Amino acid sequence: MTVYFIGAGPGDPELLTKKAERVIGECPVCLYAGSLVPAEVVACAPKGALVMDTAPMTLDDTHAVIRDAHAKGQDVARVHSGDPSLYGAIAEQIRRLRADGIDYQIIPGVPAYAAAAAALGQELTVPEVAQSIILTRVSMKSTSMPDGETLENFARTRTTLAIHLGVRALREIERVLTPHYGAECPVVVAYRVGWPDQMFIRGTLADIREKVRTEKITRTALILVGPVLGEIADFKDSALYDPAQPHVLRPKATLRA
Repeated sequence: MTVYFIGAGPGDPELLTKKAERVIGECPVCLYAGSLVPAEVVACAPKGALVMDTAPMTLDDTHAVIRDAHAKGQDVARVHSGDPSLYGAIAEQIRRLRADGIDYQIIPGVPAYAAAAAALGQELTVPEVAQSIILTRVSMKSTSMPDGETLENFARTRTTLAIHLGVRALREIERVLTPHYGAECPVVVAYRVGWPDQMFIRGTLADIREKVRTEKITRTALILVGPVLGEIADFKDSALYDPAQPHVLRPKATLRA
């Protein structure tokens, strides 16, 4: 049997990849993180499948279900939100699978930052404005951050930040980022991206905390910070389609008149 770690995307069942939907539809056991993955995402599980919400379960609990499925020769769909390579807590699960000689595969999904950018209708890498994105989080009550991976260090880059698990730390985020980005730096708080009640709150480092407080958002939100999120009209076109810039599929440059 095989355990399939499946990225379910941010919430919209239509953002499942074709492979993810097919595998969920074939597995007799489906474990999904119900606090972040809507039940509609796993509605394609086969009739009679064991479908369990892992939100109230521990790592020992979920692994026990997997070991039982392994003994029965049943494939398992282990469904996570977004893309499982980002804050999916799959590393410790994989460690146990390897120890027990259980095969696994990873099926990628749409990460929240990509879904948020799509919903906002914009590119996050605009020429000469922003060409990098840092995906990070704040510690709060979760696992501590490694040495050097601090918000202060990332702020020095002044590039676009996608901050997970930080909506309750907006005061600290404002304090740390403002000296580097400026108080008027654009911020977007993306709440429950891909869910029917998704919400996008636009503001600046100076006022975003009050706007989020007004909406009473305390969890399940991604914070995007950076100049690229503002209204930019005079950026330079990229070289990708520039007729004066040859490349392997367009070897002859066309000189502009």
